[in-house]
Amino acid sequence: MYEHTYPNKRFKHTIEFLKKHVSTSEKILDLGVVNPFTEIMETNGYSVENTKGEDLDIDISNIVTSKADVVTAFEIFEHLLSPFTVLKSIKADKLVASVPLKLWFSPAYKSKTDTWDRHYHEFEDWQFDWLLEKAGWKIIDSEKWTNPTKKIGIRPILRWFTPRYYIVYAERIKN
Repeated sequence: MYEHTYPNKRFKHTIEFLKKHVSTSEKILDLGVVNPFTEIMETNGYSVENTKGEDLDIDISNIVTSKADVVTAFEIFEHLLSPFTVLKSIKADKLVASVPLKLWFSPAYKSKTDTWDRHYHEFEDWQFDWLLEKAGWKIIDSEKWTNPTKKIGIRPILRWFTPRYYIVYAERIKN
């Protein structure tokens, strides 16, 4: 199904990475509202519950009370002022998260009309790693991939070679 769904390359990489680290017997709390990727996870046999659209910088109650085995967060943390608070509050022992990477040749994404669709952070991979480690997570596996476009120009050419997305599988460090 995801081969024909925009953005298909990102969805394909994400579901393959998820399958590598999370069994379909594990319950998932996906940070963010129900979205096209929720359907892809469910089609692939996962039991998924989403947060309800609350501002996770202010209200982490659904995260704290969740009984999920795994938390997923696909392109969510760049929208939060304080992703550390969310990462620290997760009770599950497993996390699969992806973020768009900061591109040196392109400005950070910003929306002038939508107050939710803003990037407060665009991470370099090492910054995201440090954030996870400080919040009590150990990175077990990670991958990066490019996001080429069919446009003409220097930036579109650079997108063929420069990774745009970073995904990690991490486990909670037991104290």
